[in-house]
Formats: sequence, structure tokens, C-alpha cells
Amino acid sequence: MSISTQQSTEIRFIVNENQNGQRLDVFLAQNNSALSRSQVKHAIEEGDVLVNGKAPKVSHLLKAGDIIELKQKPVRQAVASPQDILLNIVYEDAAIIVINKPAGMVVHPAPGNYENTLVNALLFHCHDLSGIGGVARPGIVHRLDKDTSGLIVAAKNDDAHRNLSSQFEKHDVHKIYRALIWGDIKGNSGEIVLPVGRHTTDRKKMSTKSKRGKDALTLWKVRERYGMATLLDVEIKTGRTHQIRVHLSDRGYPVIGDAVYGSAINRMRNITNPALKLQLKALNRQALHAAQLSFLHPVSGERLVFTAEMPQDLSELCEQFRISRSPDIVDSGLPNWKDKLR
Repeated sequence: MSISTQQSTEIRFIVNENQNGQRLDVFLAQNNSALSRSQVKHAIEEGDVLVNGKAPKVSHLLKAGDIIELKQKPVRQAVASPQDILLNIVYEDAAIIVINKPAGMVVHPAPGNYENTLVNALLFHCHDLSGIGGVARPGIVHRLDKDTSGLIVAAKNDDAHRNLSSQFEKHDVHKIYRALIWGDIKGNSGEIVLPVGRHTTDRKKMSTKSKRGKDALTLWKVRERYGMATLLDVEIKTGRTHQIRVHLSDRGYPVIGDAVYGSAINRMRNITNPALKLQLKALNRQALHAAQLSFLHPVSGERLVFTAEMPQDLSELCEQFRISRSPDIVDSGLPNWKDKLR
């Protein structure tokens, strides 16, 4: 279900000499930040774009002086409906609720995912979520990617929402993730300081080479080594979209199972353990888990710390890596990190 949030608008462009020969869909995606290239393609196919008063093809090549008219239809905002979906509730009181989200669950409704989201489940369970997030995101203070499992907190009233949002802005919220990465990472700990922003050509991806990247800091520490892979504890000091996945991939150690920022084709060829190979092929998400979440309670001010065990798919995958590990590969020997998040 969705509702319109504004009136239709018409936008007019005139192609200049520097844009001569450019594809129409590329031109519109670059000159209208509100639309992705796929949305532009849909608008053209729907007849919402005219070039010199005529309906063009998506691949139409522009000429200097061409007049482009774009009818931008109103954004339709998802309205979430309560759904009786089982939740793994870690903590709940009158102000907040902490959930251990499974991989595969979208946090809030969006095009293509209007049902079976965390918000749908929370609306059924809580009945009193904060309205600050709007009809699409009631109670939501932060998010996890669909295919990342682990801890997430939601606000049950507006005061709690404002307080938690402020804590995120001031970096008073501490989050530690468990990341299973390809490769035997150099060193036992380190930091990655690289800006993260929208990819220059693929709007669905993030990149460390974006022209408008924002500062991002990721701290990592080895938890266990498997020779061909490494299990890390990762703490992010900034909350950029896909930050962990982008940073680790940039360093040459992509998160296992990440179909966007890492490829496993060459690595899979070197695996001789059939059980490990089968488990890797069965993994349908990135091996990333939000294992620890810490923040100040919005009412009492008490520092709360929550932990969540790695889910079965990741713990079993780690076990197969242990079985397949070469005899000369040893654990990193970090006693304080072995049991920190258990």
C-alpha cells in the first residue's frame, strides 16, 4: 500500500554543446538526482519524457539545443500494515525494543518490499511506535541491510526516537559486527579511513572513490584465521551506507557472500573440501552480522549493551573453514576477543 506525497511536476532541460551525443537516459540520471537510471528508463517507457515534443527511445542520442521535458510523478510513500511475523526480541520496555533481525528481512517498506518487513512486524507487536519516521518508517532510528543479520533498536515513542537519533549523530552508539572475509588479512588489527559516497556510475552501489564521499572510519580486529578466510570483529565509527562492505572490499578482503562488492569465482576454485564448497554455494547473503549494540537508555541514561550470537548459517560456515584450514595456519592469539561477544 502507498500514498502520494506531492503533486506531479514538469522539468525542462536544454542540451548544451558539451552534452551533444549523450544518451537520453544517462543525461536525465545525471541531471536529476531524484531519479535513478532505472527510474529514468521507466519514465521514458511510460511516455513521461519528451524530446522536442516527441516520445523518444531510452537510447536516444541527444543533440545540442534539444529540449527535454520530464513529467516527474509524485513519490509514492509506502504505508506499512501490521503483520503477525515472529520477532527475536532481545529487550523491550515502554521506550525501546531491541531485535535480533534475521538475514533476508528488509527493515522498512520500499518499492518492491511493501510487506514482511521489520516495520510490518513491529506495528503488529508494539502498536505504539514513534511516528517521527513517518508512515513508512515508524520507530526506525537506524537500519541494517536486508542481508545483514543482527541487532537493531527501534523507538516506541517520539522522545525516545529523538534521544536515540541524537546519540547516533554524536557517535554515542557503539556497534560491533562480525565479518567473515576472503583472504588472510595482514596484521591483527587496523583501521580503514576512506570516504564513502555514491558510486559515480552505479547509483545502487557505494564507493571510496566517489566525488562526494563523506569521511568514514572502520576499525577491525582479527577474531580467528582460516588461511583462505578470516573472521573479524569490526567497529564502525561512522554510519555510511555499506561502509564495512565497501571498506573491506577496497582493501582486497571482501565480505564472503557479498554479491555487490566481492567476487568468489577465483577463490572457490582453490577450495578442495566439498562440504565447505557446498556451504559457500548455499550462502545467499553477505557473511556480516551485527553482534553487539550499545547505547544510553533514552529515559534512564544507563549504558545498555546487547549481544547476539552468530546465526547458524555463519557459525556452520566458520566451522567448515576450521576443518579445511591448513595445518600451518594458526589462530591470531587474541584472548580478549575470543569470548568478547559470546
